[in-house]
Amino acid sequence: MALFFHCGDPDVREDAIATAARSVTSGELVVLPTDTVYGLGADAFDGVAVAELLRTKGRGRDMPVPVLVGSWSTIDGLVSAVDDRTRALVEAFWPGGLTLVVRHAPSLTWDLGDAAGTVAIRMPLHPVAIELLEQTGPMAVSSANLSGHPAAQTAAEARAQLGEDVAVYLEDGPASGGVASTIVDVTGARPRILRLGAVTEADLRDVVPDVLAPPPPPP
Repeated sequence: MALFFHCGDPDVREDAIATAARSVTSGELVVLPTDTVYGLGADAFDGVAVAELLRTKGRGRDMPVPVLVGSWSTIDGLVSAVDDRTRALVEAFWPGGLTLVVRHAPSLTWDLGDAAGTVAIRMPLHPVAIELLEQTGPMAVSSANLSGHPAAQTAAEARAQLGEDVAVYLEDGPASGGVASTIVDVTGARPRILRLGAVTEADLRDVVPDVLAPPPPPP
């Protein structure tokens, strides 16, 4: 049976996060709050768990799972090199609603989907998420919903969609942002906006003036 914890209760929170961390380490799925929407997470280095995450969502490998980290410095262990513009974006918007697509270090043995050597990384601005990530290390995290359904704004909404496929649900009230993160690809000669969300284009240009605009919406 899935476990459901209300992390707003300080007497519950520590045990809830520890229980969720043990579940992640054991290869199980957890739902956690973030500063954008609720996420469905697994150990980023457990290919079986990541495959189960995709299966639970009804999502294909052609949509690789992003990775959440608990500190700025974690990115240094996941990529071959961090250039000045990437570092500037990290320092300006982490923790927060900016996801960066980077080329991951060739030595990493993970399978997040058909990512062609890249990974989308973000540090969330949410204390429960950060505390969990500090115990688990990097987690593969996608929005906590079935593919094609609305992203969950609470753990209860996530449970209504995902049910017993998740071992632990961490509830901490409605997602404060409710808006998906902005995604910027920093693998090319110039940063490129892939999706606008919580961080505006103007805010990005204040840090990296040469960032390329997002693609136009389909007709």
